[in-house]
Amino acid sequence: MRRQRRHGGTRLGYKKNVYHALMMITQFGINMLVPIFLCSFLGIYIDRKLDTSFWMVLLFFVGALAGFRNVYVFARKIYNMKSERDIAHGRKAGREEENHK
Repeated sequence: MRRQRRHGGTRLGYKKNVYHALMMITQFGINMLVPIFLCSFLGIYIDRKLDTSFWMVLLFFVGALAGFRNVYVFARKIYNMKSERDIAHGRKAGREEENHK
């Protein structure tokens, strides 16, 4: 019986990469949508209490800015982790390009 539990190009490694990518996409969505929804609902609540009509719109944009900031920080953290991992494995971008020429 053959075992397919190696990480180097078999099913387990592929599934791990797919699940990791799905997790990252989900995390980006959560980081973007949660601040927008929270700020929007807070704006609706304030508008009803104060009998106004501009807090929801204002807080929606505040939530959107917070969401964009969250996504930016998360993407930068992922990029830095990837760069550190590549450096730890001795793979710098310039060195890889020289090897391919």
